[in-house]
Amino acid sequence: MFLIAGPCAIESREMVMETAGVLKAVCEKLGIRLYFKSSFDKANRTSCSARGIGMERGLEILSEVKQTYGLPILTDVHESWQCAPVAEVADVLQIPAFLSRQTDLLLAAARTGRVVNVKKGQFMAPWDMRGVVEKIGSVPSEKPVQERLWLTERGSSFGYGNIVVDMTSLVRMREYGCPVVFDATHAVQQPSSQAGVTGGNRAMVPYLVRAAVAVGIDGLFLEVHPDPDNAISDAANQLRLSDIEQVLSSALAIDNLNKTL
Repeated sequence: MFLIAGPCAIESREMVMETAGVLKAVCEKLGIRLYFKSSFDKANRTSCSARGIGMERGLEILSEVKQTYGLPILTDVHESWQCAPVAEVADVLQIPAFLSRQTDLLLAAARTGRVVNVKKGQFMAPWDMRGVVEKIGSVPSEKPVQERLWLTERGSSFGYGNIVVDMTSLVRMREYGCPVVFDATHAVQQPSSQAGVTGGNRAMVPYLVRAAVAVGIDGLFLEVHPDPDNAISDAANQLRLSDIEQVLSSALAIDNLNKTL
């Protein structure tokens, strides 16, 4: 089981480097393969609030993380033209959930030759991801699509202001042969629940992590922050950096048990 982790948004070089250093140390201790994740732009926010540090500076910081800590990098792309320059730094290009059906964006990401991580839209059923697999698979490559694409579950919209997780979605998406990832921190979001700002409940993250690992996943996605209550985005659902080792230790224990069954 690999881990995708880091702060939701790149707020400063210092915060990103601190978080990357702690995550690397924890993952080396536990024997987990880590992909460092952070976003240079939060383009799909509810309101016109702070979006991030921008692509140019953001890629500079992510490149420094890669060089300093030797970590592979994952970051979001929102527009087709971003894919090529971002792929010069990032090892994995992530398609946000709201953009998971954007054909031109998916194809542009696949053409870079990087692994593409597509988050299943909150409005999509797991079997709808067949279209994503077919789109990425349509781009010529020496590698099969199962080596170029990850599918991420992040919950489904339930009425207004709530997200629920159908754990059978993890099983259904595995049918496509691609690695399946569970995004536990976005799964506890409460969209637009705080006067137009997305809320959440990070206390529920460890429980969802255990449930998903018990079902069986290839990767785990966790957004973490040294001081999440003051983060510029996802303040309510990001994990505290100081809690990450305990959450991962519990997940590993379940994952190891699964492998003996």
